[in-house]
Amino acid sequence: MDLTNIFALHLPENNHFGIWQYLTHIFMHGSTIHILFNMYGLWAFGSPLEQMWGKNKFLFFYFSAGIGAGLIYTLVNYYQFNGIYEIFVNAGLDQNEIISILESGRTTDTRLTGAITQEQFSEIVNLYHTPAVGASGAIYGVLVAFGLAFPNAKLAMIFFPVPIAAKFFIPGMILLDLFFGVTKYSVGNIAHFAHIGGALIGFIIAWYWKKNQFKF
Repeated sequence: MDLTNIFALHLPENNHFGIWQYLTHIFMHGSTIHILFNMYGLWAFGSPLEQMWGKNKFLFFYFSAGIGAGLIYTLVNYYQFNGIYEIFVNAGLDQNEIISILESGRTTDTRLTGAITQEQFSEIVNLYHTPAVGASGAIYGVLVAFGLAFPNAKLAMIFFPVPIAAKFFIPGMILLDLFFGVTKYSVGNIAHFAHIGGALIGFIIAWYWKKNQFKF
């Protein structure tokens, strides 16, 4: 049994997609380092928020940010996927033929000759086959909430150990994710728009609670 097929977040067009994956992908991770970094972030930035909000509100916040990250990641990927998918449709292929090609990851169909570039084909195959895993989107939501609650707290990166106030550090991280997501230039298989999605949902909830004195 391949747990990735069941619990990781797939594109809705993929046969392995399930609605429950918006929750379960948060618990799946690609490597030991991946989960260690995320759990460290959860402990370091989540603990002060849990003390301030209480356990129930923090859990609601954490999973809302994680699920929201998955939804926004899906929307962005679907937009990119659909743009290339239309090339297949315009070339005269039906849905079953397109899915069959994407499943195999290769095509010799002459109807696509000259209609699609190798770069576009590689991109749509990658979008179709690569699921999202990890709690990073939820952690970004926690980071944003931490920044709103403690804007002057000093933070630093491991590879850039210069203390910077959270109100500058965290927006800088999000802008980097936006840059890498838009340009598609990235080191490793990182779901930048999931990070941005989690940050956005986290900001909306944390800002609302702060404005309304954390009424829940």
